[in-house]
Amino acid sequence: MRLSRIFIPALLMLTLWAVAIPAPSYAAVSIGISVGFAPPPLPIYEQPPIPVAGYIWMPGYWAYGPYGYYWVPGTWVLPPAIGLLWTPPWWGWSGTVYIFHAGYWGPRVGYYGGINYGFGYFGSGYVGGRWDHGRFFYNREVNNFGNRRITNVYSSPVSGPPQNRVSFHGGVGGIAAQPTAHEQAAARERHWQPTGPQTQHFGSARTIPSLRSTANNGQPPIVTTNRAGRFNNAGVVAPRPQKAPRGRQPKKP
Repeated sequence: MRLSRIFIPALLMLTLWAVAIPAPSYAAVSIGISVGFAPPPLPIYEQPPIPVAGYIWMPGYWAYGPYGYYWVPGTWVLPPAIGLLWTPPWWGWSGTVYIFHAGYWGPRVGYYGGINYGFGYFGSGYVGGRWDHGRFFYNREVNNFGNRRITNVYSSPVSGPPQNRVSFHGGVGGIAAQPTAHEQAAARERHWQPTGPQTQHFGSARTIPSLRSTANNGQPPIVTTNRAGRFNNAGVVAPRPQKAPRGRQPKKP
């Protein structure tokens, strides 16, 4: 009975999202933004607890706007349909400028520049969870459940690389990883664009002056939230002091 109370609401929410999103497309993931200098290093932070079963972690990243780079906090989001996973956005050096590649939903996680965002996104693929017969199961080693009772879990130790905070691929000081055959295949599959709450989250972050790197010197005061678009609630997480970076920050229920 307890399982049904947890799973059915999450499934209902996924169904509602599915009827509201646009059809999938093969659109390129690069949105054409190019900048002449690299984004700041990734901040070090803890993951807020998952709001409820059904949500998937979306790592934070540096975006670029009229006032320069600004931080888009990581958050928990609902996928647009059952079976989809999130490929994070990333910056890559083209030889003359840094080009932004937008994130997208798809049946497999694609290439995201080898960037180690942590919490299951350690540079290639995603080890924070998996779909199984229409249900999403969480790896307890890399997810923060807080005091929530999440029943669809498994334990798979992760030996990811140490978090180096590098936020871009290529160029001087950038990540040198190249896409695998699996990631190249994922790039050719159908993609779903970010959901409405994700888009709202991105837009809201763009308007908050304190998230701009020119105001925070690369240390945004809000690095994560527990729900998309909410920047003033108990789920907001500030950056940790820069001491010993960790490749992953496991939390157990």
